Amino acid sequence: MKSVRVSLGYDEEAAAPFLEQLYSSPDIEREVILGGQTANGVETITSFVEGDSDAYESILESLETVLEYDIAQTSGGFFLYLRRELEAGGLSLLGALSQETVVVVPPIEIRSDRTIRLTVVGHPADLAGVLEELSDGVTVDVLWASNRVTMAGGAVSDRQVTALQMARELGFYEIPRRNGIEAVADELDCAVSTASELLRRGEANAVEYVLDSAR
Repeated sequence: MKSVRVSLGYDEEAAAPFLEQLYSSPDIEREVILGGQTANGVETITSFVEGDSDAYESILESLETVLEYDIAQTSGGFFLYLRRELEAGGLSLLGALSQETVVVVPPIEIRSDRTIRLTVVGHPADLAGVLEELSDGVTVDVLWASNRVTMAGGAVSDRQVTALQMARELGFYEIPRRNGIEAVADELDCAVSTASELLRRGEANAVEYVLDSAR
């Protein structure tokens, strides 16, 4: 059995209307799908979204394919329960993933750089079949591959990268520290609690990513 972490890049024609609106929104940084299922062309998912809930809700309200949703606000973003009818692009991806031995391992990341990142596990021939059956307009970048069953660590979001870079520039990681979290918050123009959470999440995700990539 083999595990592969891939990044799927969508051009404007290949991206479904729902995805295209997420990609183009400046208020949505990324969505991390935690779990879900698809039955009779209807996708039901739970996810955590880093971004503005009002902006996301306006996207949902504009689409006839959305059947129902529920949003729960929390620190750093919001949790989402969503049921929607899959469009052609979503059905195409689902078909490509429907190989006999292939399992998609959550989480699945929808990122603001027009990519979807996911980990798939299965027999090598079937994993190759997934890549071969992806629709036109979808590019594939294999981030890593492992000859055993494994999963990805959390990826560092663009906002977390910005916070980490700013903290480094300000000497937050120097020993002794040249500046504290208050200086980072000032430069990011956000609350101290928000800056602290961005750094903590970014640090945790970076460590998991490095360790998973080293396997």
